[in-house]
Amino acid sequence: MKHGGNVWEAGSPSGWLDFSANLRPEGTPDWVMRAMRAALCHARYYPDRAMRAARAGLAAYAGVPEACILPTAGGVAAIDLCMAQHPGRVRTEMPAFGEYAERAAAHHREHALWDGRFAPGDLLMIGNPNNPTGSARRREEVLALHAQACRSGAVLAVDEAFIDFCPEHSVRRDAAPGLIVVGSLTKTLCIPGVRLGYVCAAPELIARMEHLALPWSLNMLAAEIAAQLPMHMEDIRRDAERNAQRRERLSDLLRSHGARVEPSQANFLLADFGRDMGATVERLRLQHILVRTCASFGLGKSVLRLAVRTDAENDMLVNALWENG
Repeated sequence: MKHGGNVWEAGSPSGWLDFSANLRPEGTPDWVMRAMRAALCHARYYPDRAMRAARAGLAAYAGVPEACILPTAGGVAAIDLCMAQHPGRVRTEMPAFGEYAERAAAHHREHALWDGRFAPGDLLMIGNPNNPTGSARRREEVLALHAQACRSGAVLAVDEAFIDFCPEHSVRRDAAPGLIVVGSLTKTLCIPGVRLGYVCAAPELIARMEHLALPWSLNMLAAEIAAQLPMHMEDIRRDAERNAQRRERLSDLLRSHGARVEPSQANFLLADFGRDMGATVERLRLQHILVRTCASFGLGKSVLRLAVRTDAENDMLVNALWENG
C-alpha cells in the first residue's frame, strides 16, 4: 500500500471507516464547503494565473511575505517542484514518506539514505512531523540542521504537511537560502480531492519554481479556500486541540492491549502489534475498515499507521483489531 484513502475499490466511498488516510474525522469544515460553493460561480472563467488571492491567504496563514510563498496543487506538487529545481543528490531518512524517493526518481535524481552528513549539492528532505512515526523535531533542531547543511553547501527541505497539529515546531517563517518548506492543507481541512499545498522559500527560489510550475495549477475551489484561510485560524487551532486529546486516548487504548505505540505529535499513530498483521488487515477490510500498512515506509508486517478519528470511531477500531483474538 503506497497511500491510504483507497475508498473507491468497492461501493460508495462513504461506506468505509477509513483509518488509512490522516484526515479531519468530522470531514470538510462548513466554512470550506461554503467557500467552494461560492467559487463554483466562477467555474466558467480561467483561474487567476498569478494566484493573487490564494497567495495572500496562504502567506497570512504561514506568517510569511507573499514573495516567499507559492501555492501548489497539493503537497506532492510542492515536493515535486523541490526535486525539479534541484540538480543534485536527494537524501532521505528512514522511515519516510515514499513520495520523496518517488519524485526524486521521476526527475532522474540520485537518491540515498541520509547518514547524518552532507556533501556539497545534497538536498535533504525530511518530514516534520515525520510520516509515518508522527515524531517532530523542535524548531531549534531544524534550524541547526539547516545551518549544518549550509556549511556543507547543501539544502534542507522540510515537509510540514502535518505541522498544524504542532505549529510551534514550524520553520516556515525562517525560510531562507538553503531552507525550503513544503506543506499541505489536505489533512487539516479534509480536502484531498481539492489539492491545496504550498512552498515557502527565499523569494528568488520561489520565482524559479513559479517558472517550473504548470500554469493554472490551482483550481478555483482551492484558490478560494486559500484566500479565506486567515479568517479561520482559530478553527484550525481548536481542531488540533481536539486531535491531541483523541490521539492520547487512542494511544492509551492500543497500549492497554499490548501494542507498542510511537509518541506522535501528528494526527496518526504508528503501532507495532508484534505479529504479522496481514490477516487482520484483510479481516478489517471485509468489515469496511481501512488501515495503513507500512511496507512502503520500509517497515515490517507487524506495524500499522492508524489515523486518529473521533473517540467513538477509535473505539470501534480497537474493538475490531482484537476481535476473535
